[in-house]
Amino acid sequence: MSAAPVGYRPVATHDEVVRSEFIIRVYQHLVAAVIAFIAFEALLINLGVAEGLYNFLSGARSGWLLILAGFMVVSWLATSAAHDILNPSRQYLGLFGMAAAQALLFAPFLYYFFTVQDDGTTTVMAAALITVVGFAGLSAVAFVTRRDLSFLRPLVLWGLVSSLVLIVAAVLFGLSLGIWFSVAMIALAGAAILYQTQTILRRYPAEAYVGASLQLFASVMLLFFYVLRLMGQLRN
Repeated sequence: MSAAPVGYRPVATHDEVVRSEFIIRVYQHLVAAVIAFIAFEALLINLGVAEGLYNFLSGARSGWLLILAGFMVVSWLATSAAHDILNPSRQYLGLFGMAAAQALLFAPFLYYFFTVQDDGTTTVMAAALITVVGFAGLSAVAFVTRRDLSFLRPLVLWGLVSSLVLIVAAVLFGLSLGIWFSVAMIALAGAAILYQTQTILRRYPAEAYVGASLQLFASVMLLFFYVLRLMGQLRN
């Protein structure tokens, strides 16, 4: 969603009180999505689903394509639902559906760190801390700067498409996406956070705080994934 629907004014056109309330709601829902992700992840690990996915994907690399395809479908549906301003129930279904989908995508990855890699729990905690600090810093830049960052949109879209092609090629042909790929994806996630934060402030209507939080949540999880991947690569 890049602009306010017909009949809705962008939050930037409202007074300071409305803008402040909107921002608070966006970040409250972002925190709620992160907590839901953690809860879903704990459930998947305790039920043995994470271990099952890890074992399956270890023996069938092409299984990642199925996981990725399913995640993309769910992500599209969740994003559409979360931006349905006229249906609050559908908005929350989209937000927490995205949290569940992210938890499923992360499950085999986190299982590896928690049970296979030495001192993996410390690595996960460090990656989470770096992600939080990085997100806070990027958000501060987006709030403070007055420069229009809409030029980042084509770069982010191009980067996402290119990375998807590389990931599919790596799975199909057994290629190794090394450290520099993780670094590039971290930079891409940072650019997405900058662009989305300013877009939310400039173009989203005050009623779309759930959809706005989903957009930020997706980019935060992308940042966390590749920070964790990079740290795991460096430790190895």
